[in-house]
Amino acid sequence: METENKRAAGGRIAILASALMWGLAGICVKEIDGWPTTSIVAVRSAISLIMLIAAKLVSDRTLRIKLSWRNIAGGAAAAATGMLYVQSIKMTTAGTAIVLQYIAPILVFLFAVIFRHKKVRLAEALITLCVFGGIILSFADSLDPSRITGNVLGLLSGFTFAAQIIILNDDGSEPIDSMIISCAAALVMSLPFAFSVDPGAVNTHNLVWLAVLGVFQYGAGNLLFALGIKKTDGIEASLLLTLEPIFNPIPVALFYGERMGTLALIGSAVVIVFVTLYGLLPVIRKKMQKA
Repeated sequence: METENKRAAGGRIAILASALMWGLAGICVKEIDGWPTTSIVAVRSAISLIMLIAAKLVSDRTLRIKLSWRNIAGGAAAAATGMLYVQSIKMTTAGTAIVLQYIAPILVFLFAVIFRHKKVRLAEALITLCVFGGIILSFADSLDPSRITGNVLGLLSGFTFAAQIIILNDDGSEPIDSMIISCAAALVMSLPFAFSVDPGAVNTHNLVWLAVLGVFQYGAGNLLFALGIKKTDGIEASLLLTLEPIFNPIPVALFYGERMGTLALIGSAVVIVFVTLYGLLPVIRKKMQKA
């Protein structure tokens, strides 16, 4: 039991860390000026691919990738999520893009209840809804209904992100293999269209931010997600990952001086409180049973 608890705790820490890394997307994409989406996706996918292959060699001492349907489907979902999200940021506000993507916890929750017949307690259902409400509240001022195409892409990324969590949380999946497949697929799909960068945009500033995007936001984020996703419950992982949109505006505030409004602060507090409460539910139940 103690070993299992330590494993679960390690999984939660990895998922939380991946959320923080992924939360750098907004500031990185915003700082990279003059680069088309395909070029950004190609560079960050290449860097992440190298990091994941290195991790695979260290952990398994082999580069043999298991091409099961789960791994391929999980990789396809992850690749689609990344590409849809980056394109969505380019076509709508970062706040709108991330809010629409984080319909994922609701979809993961519904999948578990409907298809896996998971017995969900009322407290878990209410916490999931409160977290989703907190995210919407956090970005209520930035939701822009006028940017239809970007909004649709953001919503689609929510569905593919939910699929990514569900598939890679399955016992039969190999998350690192899936993430390698994901990065390789994203690289192959974006590479033919990646060489339309204006020479003037290939400067030190953009290259530094591309490195941050590839190494930390995507490479480290994907690796931490792969390490943590099978050690946590799917619903719990999806809720922990909601810290990504809460963290997302912090680097922007630090670099650009953009202050979070009252609704954003309230929404962020709601998410943090209820995600923490979800993590404490087992402890609370044990104490109630002993009382």
